[in-house]
Amino acid sequence: MPPIPDEDLMDAVREGDAQAFAALLERHMEAVRAIGWRMLGSADAADDLAQDVFLRIWKRPEGYDRAKGRFAAWLRRVAANACIDRLRKSRPGQLDDRMGETLADPAPGPEQRAIESQRAARVRAAIARLPERQRQAIVLAHDLGHTNIEIAHIMETSVEAVEALLGRARRKLKELLAGELQALGGRHGEGG
Repeated sequence: MPPIPDEDLMDAVREGDAQAFAALLERHMEAVRAIGWRMLGSADAADDLAQDVFLRIWKRPEGYDRAKGRFAAWLRRVAANACIDRLRKSRPGQLDDRMGETLADPAPGPEQRAIESQRAARVRAAIARLPERQRQAIVLAHDLGHTNIEIAHIMETSVEAVEALLGRARRKLKELLAGELQALGGRHGEGG
């Protein structure tokens, strides 16, 4: 029997069905936590965010309108907006050090996982060094797959401003990562 579609589960949640809510929670909790972790920079903040997002869904399931699109896309938008709200309120100076942590993929071997983990940590560290608005735009575009129009709506700015933010962020990341690659290349060449 195929799984019940998210949209049908949300219809059941509107009727107060706790099992349908539990099914949605099980399916989507990690995705919401991942959004929180990427945008807020800590596992604790990601856990708090996920709890708040799902509590909001349980209390106000009518917030989702299936006529406007898939539940999963709506949920990502809700989570990203909640992150932006938290960032606006807190305006942290530095991201948590755990931003560089990565979750290992169980499929590759240990050596490949270590290489991928190091690469991901370098990219995340470079992203953490971006100014807040550029970091938000990059995460929304590349990690969450939003279009520039969606990002403009989420960040409450124009599409042109989003394009400028993404351009500056990509140039800065290229500069940061190129410098690191040159440093790594120099070290490898010395032993060679």
